[in-house]
Amino acid sequence: MSRRTTLTLEDDVAERLLEETRRTGRSFKAVVNATLRAGLDRRTTSDRPPFEVRARPMNARPGVDFDDIEGLIERIEGPLHR
Repeated sequence: MSRRTTLTLEDDVAERLLEETRRTGRSFKAVVNATLRAGLDRRTTSDRPPFEVRARPMNARPGVDFDDIEGLIERIEGPLHR
């Protein structure tokens, strides 16, 4: 279902929408609807709580240094890993 309505756009917004119609070849109506949907969808997803990383101990074996990547690779794959 669609609804006909009148919007008053500020000049900069109207110009950006017109640029998008020229760039994509889509109709003004299609560009306005897609832009509004994208903005509304973005707002909906930002209502979710932010992603949080919970650090846990790695319990690495003695002698394993995660800051020494080359040493880890050599330990796993052997001295001829290259």
